[in-house]
Parts: sequence; C-alpha cells; structure tokens
Amino acid sequence: MKIYKYIILAFVLGLSQQSFSQVSKDKLDAYLVEAAENNPGLKSSFNQYMAAMEKIPQVGTLPDPQFAFGYFIQPVETRLGPQKASFALKQAFPWFGLLATKETVEAEKAEAKYELFENAKANLYFEVKSAYYTYYFFNKAIEITESNMEILRVFKRLSLVKIETGQASIVDELRVELEINDLENQLALYKDSKKGFQAKFNNLLDKEYDAPIETPLDLWKEKLPYEYGAITDSINANNHQLKSIDHKMNAFLKQEDVARKEGMPKFNIGINYIIVGENPNSVDPNNGKDAILFPSVGISIPIYRRKYHGMIKEAQLLKQAELDNKEDMKNSLSSVFEKTYTEFSDGERRIALNKTQTEIAKKVLDVLITSYSTDSKDFEEVLRIERQLLKYELAYEKAMIDNNTAVAFIQYLIGN
Repeated sequence: MKIYKYIILAFVLGLSQQSFSQVSKDKLDAYLVEAAENNPGLKSSFNQYMAAMEKIPQVGTLPDPQFAFGYFIQPVETRLGPQKASFALKQAFPWFGLLATKETVEAEKAEAKYELFENAKANLYFEVKSAYYTYYFFNKAIEITESNMEILRVFKRLSLVKIETGQASIVDELRVELEINDLENQLALYKDSKKGFQAKFNNLLDKEYDAPIETPLDLWKEKLPYEYGAITDSINANNHQLKSIDHKMNAFLKQEDVARKEGMPKFNIGINYIIVGENPNSVDPNNGKDAILFPSVGISIPIYRRKYHGMIKEAQLLKQAELDNKEDMKNSLSSVFEKTYTEFSDGERRIALNKTQTEIAKKVLDVLITSYSTDSKDFEEVLRIERQLLKYELAYEKAMIDNNTAVAFIQYLIGN
C-alpha cells in the first residue's frame, strides 16, 4: 500500500508541475525587440532603404554648371585691342517639373524598399516566434518524458516487490524495462533537437548559439487578430509585399511622366567674358577694356523621338508587369492564408481533443494502478495506458505550438 501511495504521489507531482508558468508572454515580446535591434539581415534591409532615400537629392538637383576657358594663340585684333582669352559659364535647365518628377520616382522606389524592410521585420518576428514555440515544445517534451520515465521506474519497483512475493512474473519488470529504454532513446532525440532550435533562435537574435532561453512551463494560447473574412481584407490592404508593389507601380507611372518630360526641349543660359589687351596705336578711351557679353541663351531640341517613345513604352510595360505581379502575389497569399487557417483550425480541434483524452487517460490509469497494486492484474494495460497518456500530453503541446505558429504566420501576412 505504501508503494501504491508513492506511485500516486509521483504521478500527481509529474502532472501538477505542468500547471504553473514562470515566464510571461512579455518575455517573448522582449526577444522580438532584441531581434529587431540586432539581427544582421534586418539591418541590411534597413540600410538598403536608407541608401534608396539618398537617391532623391541626387536626381532633384540641376546639372553641374559648365565652365570653359579659351586662349587665343593668335590674338584677334579688334578696335579696342587684341582678344587674348575668354571665359564662359553656362547652366542647363531641364523642362519644367522634370526634376520634381524624378524625385517622386525615387521617393516611390524608396518607399518600396521601406515596405520590403517592414516585410523583413514581420518575417523575422514570425521566425523568432516559430523557433521560440518549437524550442518550448522540445523543452516540454523532455519534461513530460522524464516525468513518465520516473513513473515507469516506480512501476518497476512495484513489479519487483510483486515478483519477490510471487504475485507477478519477471515479465512485468522486463516490460517496464522495454518502455524505459524506448523513452530514453526518445529523450536523447528531444535533447538534440532542443539544442538545434536553441542555436536557431539565438542566431535570429545575433547571440551566442548556446545562450539560455526563458520559456514558460505552460504555453499561452494565441488568438486570431480578426475574423476570417476580415483577415483576408487585411492581407490585401496591409501586406507589406503588396504595398511594396504598389509603390513600384507608382514609381513606373511617374517614370512614364519623366520620359515625356525628357523628350521636351532643354534650355541653357550662360555668360561670356573676354580679356582684351591694349592696342598701342589706338587713342580710343576704351582701349584695352575687357568686354562682357551677356546673356547667351541656348536650347536643346530632342528631334530623335524613338528614344523617348521607347522610354515611355518601357515604363508602361514595367508598370503592367508589377500590376500582374500584384495579382499573382494576392493569389499566392490567399492560398497560403487558406492553408494556414486550416492548420489553425486543426490545431484548435487537437487542443480540445488531447486535453479531453489526457484527462480520461489519467482516470483510467489511476483505476488500473489501484487494480494492479491489489491483485497484480492488468499490468500490460497499465503500461499501454501510460504510453497513451504520454502520447496525448505530447500531442496537446504540439497542437498548442501549431496553433500559435499559425497565428504568428497570419500576423505576418497582415503585416504585424
């Protein structure tokens, strides 16, 4: 009877330790902030956006002025004296609004880069959550497996007592030994898998691969941010990849306007300064006085139109390509969402099922332990139900992380 009480105590303690949580959801949020601050890939994406922003002032300024100097090897004689050298300064001006339109093009391209950065950040958050949940699962699987192994060791001690008193066969002990050996092998696999996901998680945060990770004893259950129909609308409106394509389309629309303005005349205004030497034979009071000629005005006439027609057509085709790309992306996102929503729904069902199955298995195991402790019957059934209980406990935890991972991916799709 003492052994029976010890079995019940070990069984209850092994299960009760699953009912408390030491780590809150806030810890995962802190990990997300840490990943956003330190992840090299995200930094790279942000720097690409910043580099794109630097293109805006490059295209929005006037061309550099042109300065020319001329020296007359053979001076040109004039009434005021010989012309010795000349200076010319000229500034070109594009068609009205061209520079502002070019700035708009680059601004839209930069916004497209920014949306890709936001998409990279949202994807990083999903990767961190997924790795965190999976690491939690293996941590929990180790805990559950070790708890079940401890219960099996108690069964083994009970069977030895039964064997010594002639109430059971040595087969009972060997059966327990088989179960323990199987669990030891599975436990080793869980520990190896845990190390792998520990390294993956820490790499996402740019930390040492073996840095400790805080996880709760019990995982919270995430909920969808919106109802089914609202999620689809939110994806189409807020997905960062779709928003990036929108900015690219706007850029090509403005690029078409740039091409038209490039095909318009360009103007230039200049000033010339000529150095004149003195004429020793002249009595003119302006003898040797430098001459300033102002202004000089020029115009560039784009008469070869095929170039500009090609530029316009190119912008139109690229805009259409992005429009088609957007439709393809929306179809892909819709398919991915449907698949993920199915996984979420399946996870919800499995959570409820395995929670119920676990409770039933506990009751059955309690009855069977009582039966075996009194009359040594149904020991094989005790082991079978204990194996089923382990299966349901692990399946419950797996369903929880599948549910939360699906929610995390849907949050990524809607740009959170």
